[in-house]
Amino acid sequence: MRSTPPGPPTTPGTRPNKLAGVSEQTAPDSPNRAENEAEAADRLLHGSSFGAAAAAYAEHRPGYAEAAVRWVLEPVRDRQPVRVADIGAGTGKLTATLAGLGAEVTAVEPDPQMLGELRRAMPAVRSVPGSAEEIPLPDASLDAVLAGQAMHWFDMDRALPEIARVLRPGGVLAGLWNVDDDRVGWVARLAEISKRKSSITLTRWRDGEAQSRQERLLGAGSDRFAAAEVGEFGHGQPRTADSLLATIGTHSHVLVMEEAERARLLARTGEFLRSQPETAHGEFTLPMVTVVLRTQRR
Repeated sequence: MRSTPPGPPTTPGTRPNKLAGVSEQTAPDSPNRAENEAEAADRLLHGSSFGAAAAAYAEHRPGYAEAAVRWVLEPVRDRQPVRVADIGAGTGKLTATLAGLGAEVTAVEPDPQMLGELRRAMPAVRSVPGSAEEIPLPDASLDAVLAGQAMHWFDMDRALPEIARVLRPGGVLAGLWNVDDDRVGWVARLAEISKRKSSITLTRWRDGEAQSRQERLLGAGSDRFAAAEVGEFGHGQPRTADSLLATIGTHSHVLVMEEAERARLLARTGEFLRSQPETAHGEFTLPMVTVVLRTQRR
């Protein structure tokens, strides 16, 4: 049985960044310094976990809704060619969409194994080792900087000035995330079974638990960037129970688990998928939404 995709995408909206607490959060003498250092260590642990699963990531992770990428590039669409950097490009999920839309894209990725997968899949695309904090590109050389499923790994105190450096005035900075559409009953139950409480779903994105943190990160550079706009775009990925289970195995919180704990989680998740009428038999569509934060260089 094939399940149906989610309803039409939400119309992109605009609202100001939530700036409160940014300077306190990042100040060296902040009372939250120990918490910030712990968060940085956790970010490093999780962010560096993907290389060992690079091939599985390339095979199983979804791309991004094309409408979302078109919306991101809309403010610079009249610049031809549109020069874009995909930062934290991974195995090239977002890079492929950008190239397909005719952008002149440079993929920037710090992990050599992920970069190797990208180069095997897209040998004609320019790709370089680097990171959001150290972008190996000239000043004012780009019309847009995009990050797919990656901005939450950035050290924004260093990344925002560096991104501003490589962008031309009026250039776009955007973060894109694929989130599970937990308005669908079985997807909500899957999220509870397979993921830690802090994992982002559409409901958590909308209620601000996850979204507000990303907005604050962009807000930290508000002297360089305009207020962020928020977009949501319906998306879906053809899956089977086995391939969805393999996808979950590429999530960072699963990759860093002890082997026994990871095996228990995946076994429990597999039992759930094979017990649901929507997912038990053959191919189905995993309902997702590509959510976007888009801002422009002042």
